Amino acid sequence: MTPASNTPHHGNLRSITAMLVAVGFFAFMDTILKVLSGRYPALQVAALRGWVALPLVGLWIHWRGGWHTLWHIRWRLHWLRGALVICMLTLFTRGLQQLPLANAYTLFFVAPLLITLLSAPVLGERVPRAHWWAVAGGMVGVVVALRPGVDGFVSWSGLAVLGAAVCYAVSAVTTRLSSRTDSRESLMLWIMVMVAIGASALAAPQWVSLRQDDFWLLGALAIAGFGGQLAITEAFRHGQASAVAPFEYTALAWGLGVDWLIWATLPDRYTLLGGAIIVASGLYVVRHESVRAATEHP
Repeated sequence: MTPASNTPHHGNLRSITAMLVAVGFFAFMDTILKVLSGRYPALQVAALRGWVALPLVGLWIHWRGGWHTLWHIRWRLHWLRGALVICMLTLFTRGLQQLPLANAYTLFFVAPLLITLLSAPVLGERVPRAHWWAVAGGMVGVVVALRPGVDGFVSWSGLAVLGAAVCYAVSAVTTRLSSRTDSRESLMLWIMVMVAIGASALAAPQWVSLRQDDFWLLGALAIAGFGGQLAITEAFRHGQASAVAPFEYTALAWGLGVDWLIWATLPDRYTLLGGAIIVASGLYVVRHESVRAATEHP
């Protein structure tokens, strides 16, 4: 058992920081995915996400000298993660074709609740009451921000994002389970290999030739995706899934900013109020973990 497993509160604070970094990278990546989704099929966009990441992942593994850690792993869990991430990327890209980022993120925020629900029976984690309050508060913020009845909850694009959220939640719990025995290098590499090859095979019948002026977008996608994948793997590797998951909610702030800067979509007061509730829920978990760390390990 790792030291982080023996002192979960210290691991939680480290993982929360990693999650905040990951959300920033992924917001940048999702902006690029939204642009590409208007030019290429969703499955092809998912495949491109995998291919552009592989060179950076390979260089990172070589720098760490981690090639020897790649083979002694639990393959069934990696295959499951690969299938889930392909589905997640495809469905989320499909949703972005019609929804603004802020709306897509708000629907996607059912994932932290699912992660918390799964962390007890699958991972054997004891979920503190404070984490449940944070998830409940975050979900209230989501409802306030988007409001039942607004376009998106019943559209095909909205259903696609909800499906992506389910895939992500199961994938995150599987990552946490794999990280107990498998190296970080294997978690990073094999998921990208499976996404690149698997999504390419599925997208082959409708593959569209790449436009030369999109190459710079693919380069930016590689950097953002690699940074986000590295950070989120670190987040779920050391901390309790139920503690880390609520900080997915900070993506709403990124989505609102990007929508305003690029697509000139301004949030209404309900969206701002919901975002404030979501951020407050995350800060509540930070405060709770800080107090635990200070009390039990001064």
